[in-house]
Amino acid sequence: MSTTTSRANATEDGGAPEPRPASSPAARERRTRSTGWLFVLPFALAFGLFMVWPIVQGLWMSFTDESLTLNGTNFVGFDNYAEAFGDPDVWSSLGNTVFFTVITVVPLVVVALGMALLVHSGLAGQWVWRLAYFAPFLLPVTVVTLIWQWLYQPDLGMANQLLDTLGMEPIGWLSDEKFAMWSIAALTVWWTVGFNFLLYLAALQSIPDQLYEAAALDGAGAWRRLFSVTLPQLSRTTALVGMLQVLASLKVFDQIFILTKGGPNNSTRPILEYIYDVGFTGYRLGYASAISYLFFALIIIISIAQLRFFPRQEG
Repeated sequence: MSTTTSRANATEDGGAPEPRPASSPAARERRTRSTGWLFVLPFALAFGLFMVWPIVQGLWMSFTDESLTLNGTNFVGFDNYAEAFGDPDVWSSLGNTVFFTVITVVPLVVVALGMALLVHSGLAGQWVWRLAYFAPFLLPVTVVTLIWQWLYQPDLGMANQLLDTLGMEPIGWLSDEKFAMWSIAALTVWWTVGFNFLLYLAALQSIPDQLYEAAALDGAGAWRRLFSVTLPQLSRTTALVGMLQVLASLKVFDQIFILTKGGPNNSTRPILEYIYDVGFTGYRLGYASAISYLFFALIIIISIAQLRFFPRQEG
């Protein structure tokens, strides 16, 4: 009897049919990839439409004289970039941005660490402290600026009322060039430090208790445990917080635009506000695009430098 006839008889007699041969690993991999692409496709389309295409279009615009007041657009090459390098307003607004970054990043790291250490030390009513520290971060920028605008009022504001109580002269917190940027920095620290506090608190809770027990057995006091155990264990979190805050401070715009609109005398105008003014007040979209891409290149350079610096510190 032939093999084919035997298989047919086995099936007719109720026997189990032989299983189909398993597909090859290459075929399974192809099916997996095709299924994965079906899931990725909606996001890829949205990403390309709303992220990649605007980046490409903006880059092309930076090489043209496109304007909101002109009908035609001409290719100008690197003229916009050359003009940006020679524009004193670009350098002054970039200097304001760097100054704001310097005076906010350090307190945003140090204050957040101090707050996290205070709560982690077993302070009574921890949930109240956690809520109080993190709640400002949940407020929208318009609400935060409105609150601090009232605090900085020259006549009725709480800040000048406190100075008057101490017998000191009132200060133009937002109208004096010497104090305007510092006032905005204080607002920013109060508003955003809660996020860093949360990162530090989570990192503190992940430090093994055995490290503290071993340090205590060796006779280490509270300060020695802080500098020899806690801070080294928080090095990665500190690197992350520092990187995030540098990038966030370089991109400052909202609170300054709402509070001072770059004043007084452009002493608080950041680079992003200057780009906004050039593009939507001066109507020079091509030139504004060139400045924005120069600033984008600066952020990329700073990000790469941070990524290369922090691992060496951890090693």
